[in-house]
Amino acid sequence: MDDKKLQVLVVEDNESDSHLAVRELTRAGYEVTHLRVDTEQSLRAALETCRWDIVISDYNIPGFKGTEALSIIRDTHRDLPVIFVSGSIGEETAVAAMRAGANDYVMKGNLNRLAPAIERELREARLRSERHGLEEQLRQAQKMEAVGRLAGGVAHDFNNILTAILSYSQMIQEQLGAEHELLREVGEVEKAALRAAALTRQLLAFSRRQVLTPKVLDLNAVAGEIESMLKRLIGADVELSMLYAEDLWRIKADAGQIEQVLMNLVVNARDAMPEGGKITIQTSNVKLRDEREGLEPGSYVALAVMDTGTGMDEKTRAQIFEPFFTTKESGRGTGLGLSTVHGIVKQSGGAIQVESAPGQGSTFTVYLPRVEAATESKRPPQRQEQRASGSETILVVEDDELVRNVVGESLKLNGYKVVEVNDRTQALVVTETYGRSNLPIDLMLSDVVTPGMSPGELADRVRGIFPKIQILYMSGYNEHASSYDELIKGGSAFLQKPFTVTALLAKVREVLGQKSPARK
Repeated sequence: MDDKKLQVLVVEDNESDSHLAVRELTRAGYEVTHLRVDTEQSLRAALETCRWDIVISDYNIPGFKGTEALSIIRDTHRDLPVIFVSGSIGEETAVAAMRAGANDYVMKGNLNRLAPAIERELREARLRSERHGLEEQLRQAQKMEAVGRLAGGVAHDFNNILTAILSYSQMIQEQLGAEHELLREVGEVEKAALRAAALTRQLLAFSRRQVLTPKVLDLNAVAGEIESMLKRLIGADVELSMLYAEDLWRIKADAGQIEQVLMNLVVNARDAMPEGGKITIQTSNVKLRDEREGLEPGSYVALAVMDTGTGMDEKTRAQIFEPFFTTKESGRGTGLGLSTVHGIVKQSGGAIQVESAPGQGSTFTVYLPRVEAATESKRPPQRQEQRASGSETILVVEDDELVRNVVGESLKLNGYKVVEVNDRTQALVVTETYGRSNLPIDLMLSDVVTPGMSPGELADRVRGIFPKIQILYMSGYNEHASSYDELIKGGSAFLQKPFTVTALLAKVREVLGQKSPARK
């Protein structure tokens, strides 16, 4: 509110006394809007129909006590300041009123105290409101963190299970042959697993526990590469307009995750336009001079997705990033799309802003930090021959038995010699044993969250025995951010769970073909 604009509810049976109080506030510089009530019914109606900054109440009103008015106000407006103004209240009565919840009392013969008392109460009311707001934000953050941990844990377990389902499905299909009568059924199992894998990716993105491989990107190029896909997503009754800024600054992010952000925002915009409309995607360079959505002032690249749809009211806007919240009819959405976007953007160091009103469409603007670096070229697609079998020795470190078994079996069927262990301590024992026996270990394939020492420590100790060993990490869950940061900065190779046998063999062959990292 404006510091000098004041909405005052006066509970007073004497109109002259009411005007005296209002005049005193006007003399103090306030621009007063007021309403006088003198019955329970009129008080309740006034509280329901207008937002008041403060209540001034007489203590003795014929047929309606001031304490009764105070009780009604406290039942419905706990933080609304109430000041008693009376000509006959005694000290004991005033103390009792304060204990009952009044904020202050002023004698009618000393109205010069009224304005300072109101100024103090308004200041304290603002502080209480700010504190309540911070407490609500904390409760919401704690709730989101709890749901995030649950979602991340569920996704982690599902990724291990889906790795086994996808890998065994592919192995069975290869053994059945192209004409086998069960090939279609096994293919349907694989499709179902892939759909489940997409859902776990959304859960991990929402909980900010997915593994990212950030690179320096041109956001225009990322958006341009999926433009045709976006047009297919939205349908013929929605027009798509792409406005790319010239000389767009660079960002550092995971390209696949940024594509997912864009697709989710576009699908959300499409669903807000059941009768058709227009979606505009716009990129721009932005310099924030003030803090916005938790971002420090500085240089950012903005990605805006604007639609001409139904828009949202304030209540809906406040909930849209909550997991499983959806305004769509049953069966038309999981409620994870925007929470996924929020998680990806936050994990990428950015923020998202929403502007919307009923009937006026919506604009979602993503801000990502600018980086001063050249765009990193994309790795060319793996060719089929790079998935060829091999004969090297591979140490598999995985605590999940399902994953360990399917990975070991897949590698053995393709010619590799495999040693399987379920934690990093055993991995070190095996490595030391092979080292003493002059037997080679060419690659260590390890899950990041396997029990024991940190993955970086294990890697250093293993390379102390086999300086030329290659290391490939399997990952499906970013539970320990520091470990991932350490590995990513070290240039480690990752295989995202869930994966297929084809993806496993391709990645293993790729890593074995790389030069060994330099010793520290």
